[in-house]
Amino acid sequence: SCSEHIVLIVFCAQVASSFFDTALQMVVKERCATNSTDPDSEQKSITNFYMTFNMINKFITIVPALILAKVGDKGYRKVPIIVPLVGYFVSRALLLLDIVLEWPLKVLFAVPVIHGLCGGFSLYWAGVMALVSLRTSEEKRSLHIMRTELVFGIAGFIGSLASGHLFNLYTVDLKHGVLLSGLSVLLYFLCLVYAVFILRVGHLTALGDELERRESVGIINQDARDTINIVLLFVGGILYDIAVAGGVEMLAAYVLKDPLNWGATMVGYGNAVGSILFITSFIGVKVFTRCSLRDESMIMIGMVSFASGIYFMAYVTTTPMYFLARSLTLFALIPMPTVRSLLSKQVKGTSYGFTFVMLQLSFKVASLVTTPIYTKIYQSTLDTFPGFVFILSSTFTVLSMIPISVVGCRSARHSGYERIQGN
Repeated sequence: SCSEHIVLIVFCAQVASSFFDTALQMVVKERCATNSTDPDSEQKSITNFYMTFNMINKFITIVPALILAKVGDKGYRKVPIIVPLVGYFVSRALLLLDIVLEWPLKVLFAVPVIHGLCGGFSLYWAGVMALVSLRTSEEKRSLHIMRTELVFGIAGFIGSLASGHLFNLYTVDLKHGVLLSGLSVLLYFLCLVYAVFILRVGHLTALGDELERRESVGIINQDARDTINIVLLFVGGILYDIAVAGGVEMLAAYVLKDPLNWGATMVGYGNAVGSILFITSFIGVKVFTRCSLRDESMIMIGMVSFASGIYFMAYVTTTPMYFLARSLTLFALIPMPTVRSLLSKQVKGTSYGFTFVMLQLSFKVASLVTTPIYTKIYQSTLDTFPGFVFILSSTFTVLSMIPISVVGCRSARHSGYERIQGN
């Protein structure tokens, strides 16, 4: 079935992504260590590289993602998946060439350019979410979207766990990271071939049209198309994404410095622990759904989980403390898929792709401002309190709870009204 096909692509692509992330992290560390005179200047070089790298990726993605999402909503549902996979394949091949040919680190800024011009993760994940949403009823949508995120997380866990060991494998003729980066490129190539020749989504357009026709008949409860709810969900989602993305981006540099000072194997393990959160979050959604908790309540639980864990991260000085802090964020990945599920219930089936891309791009635009702010705050507090950025993330998470709680109150007030179907 289509759902099984898309799950295979999600799994394979995320293993490839995990390989790439660890390879890039270690290549950047090695190059910056070679060119730096002390640990502080090395940290500043690493965070400056990632700041530029991430901002290029976020900025360039915007226009291509919007255009290609519109194409997807016109019935060409494979386009928002295949085009980003082309970008992934070509850009990841560039890292492999950079390692083999020993090009300067600045050449790697072309990676987010290529990736972004093909729509990037914003378009790819919106395309996946649109397919999943079109195949599910409103009642079970949160669970199905979370299940896709679970596959994404398990793949990330397996890939991250293996990546540190694979990075260290080399022979006299093969440099550090060549095997890991090469496997990433190969897996993306297999995903691309699978998406082009095996993935079948044609019947989903008809399903989406049928759902839309069904929705257009009879009296629709006003809450189902509530613009205020859409705005509040966007605001809550953006604030939470700023908190998570800002904290996690700084964490990538934080673990490479004293007192943690991780190598490739520990970086892989650390990334794997981040991926376990997909499993615990999925179990959380499953249990909370059976307990008949509303979507808004599940989002709040996830936000409290992340806020407490990232706050504790500010005071981490040993590796066991790091893993203890991560364990507090067990349900941190519940909010975003559940926000997407709630959003899909406010718009028509033929607008899923565009709505999901708009959500992803709003995250990117917001982080264009917050990424450099986080980076500069981290750099300026390196000697005094490097964990201050994590307290900042915890604060943003608490703020994101406000619009979500308002949506919960509004939905509860309207819950007495049922949708009435026409003849």
